[in-house]
Amino acid sequence: MATLPRGLYAITPDRAGPLLGETAERVLAGGARVLQYRDKGDDTERRLREARMLAALCHRHDALLIVNDDVELAATCGADGVHLGRDDGDPSIARARLGDGAMIGISCYDSLELAESAAAAGADYVAFGSFFPSPTKPEAVRASVELLHDARRRLALPIVAIGGITPENGPALVAAGAHMLAVISGLFGTADPTEAARRYAALFG
Repeated sequence: MATLPRGLYAITPDRAGPLLGETAERVLAGGARVLQYRDKGDDTERRLREARMLAALCHRHDALLIVNDDVELAATCGADGVHLGRDDGDPSIARARLGDGAMIGISCYDSLELAESAAAAGADYVAFGSFFPSPTKPEAVRASVELLHDARRRLALPIVAIGGITPENGPALVAAGAHMLAVISGLFGTADPTEAARRYAALFG
């Protein structure tokens, strides 16, 4: 099975536009270890083109590309794996399609029970959040730092924390057991994505 690196987990904004590649490369140059391509659009050709471009960038920077939700896109574009939400399909089906070497992550929101089910189904990592108010998903359920402590005791899988994370509030999540910090607007919504990424990456020492 694949192993999730420790550090910064960058997520692209939905329909990021023509600067996607340039900004992603700046984020990777700043130290992101994982990049998730998140695009809910229905333009199949554009999404495949962008995903292939991001896969090449990630591999050039020794980072992993994860595709959000779309197992077939992950298989076609050369991604390292897929991330699935609550309604995005069975991880065992993703495993069968992508193979044993693929990285499969599962969103578990504020539920340790969902995380334990994901672990039993063969996930490589689980993600909890939102830990703080998030401009990307303002209505997202809120997870607590205590959940990270509990998850760290009960799960053997790496844990990703997401939701409103900044370089200022991130250290508490790392201390509580987050293996990676997932960030969208704190990277892609900044004037200097490379410097922003460096600040997050530095939280991991």
